[in-house]
Amino acid sequence: MRANRLREKLAANQPTLGTHILSVWPTLVELVGATGQYDYIEFTAEYAPFTMHDLDNLGRAFELAGVAGMIKVEQGEYTHQAMRAVGSGFQAVLFADIRTAEDARAAVQAVRAESPGRRGLMGVGMRRDVGTNRDVGNPNYIQSLDDVVVAIMVEKRQCVEDLETILSTPGLDMVQFGAADYAMSIGQPHNRAHPDVKAAERKTIEMALAKGLHPRIELGDISGAAPYLEMGVKHFCIGWDATILAGWWKDNGIAMRKTLGEKFPG
Repeated sequence: MRANRLREKLAANQPTLGTHILSVWPTLVELVGATGQYDYIEFTAEYAPFTMHDLDNLGRAFELAGVAGMIKVEQGEYTHQAMRAVGSGFQAVLFADIRTAEDARAAVQAVRAESPGRRGLMGVGMRRDVGTNRDVGNPNYIQSLDDVVVAIMVEKRQCVEDLETILSTPGLDMVQFGAADYAMSIGQPHNRAHPDVKAAERKTIEMALAKGLHPRIELGDISGAAPYLEMGVKHFCIGWDATILAGWWKDNGIAMRKTLGEKFPG
């Protein structure tokens, strides 16, 4: 079974760095891996179209690139999508839209083995993570499921109101605050800077740290990292492939149009 780089870094209390992709083109994973700067890549499946074949191909690319793979799964699909992603070679799952402690327990159960002391629902399977049929159901398989990193989104009013209970769920590893969703859930859509949103974010980070969990911050670029570093955050996921491309196309398109207008006025 393949070593889980993200799990190893969390266990050693070391900083981690990831980036996001919405494209299922495996070459992007290879390009990220070739930089040597990233511990994992999050495929933000909640927002992207994909097939089971895409998950397998991404799993192969993670192995080739020497990075861990994380998948973000949507509400209502925790068990199925997590199972298929882990079976394809993903080593971390980010569960969206957690509202209750029951949701958090379901997230943990979705990736752990159905074996004594594991609190899981995952059975044996003939998928990529066990070489299809070469390593089915043995102790190494159970350990690899124990090593899957479980991350949850704190992004709903209900979740923040019962945050201490939810973050006390055994088996959680990482916690991500979702400002946009939280703002909408409290009646402040598109107002991520609202004082109540910022207060909920700080509460999430401070409580996660107090409970020995790892708060993670998503950033478009590194310019916004400083205040989180001061709070003790050491886990960041930066940039989205679609956002990077859209920004380049816009900025350079405007600049080129301006250049053409200056050279060929009229």
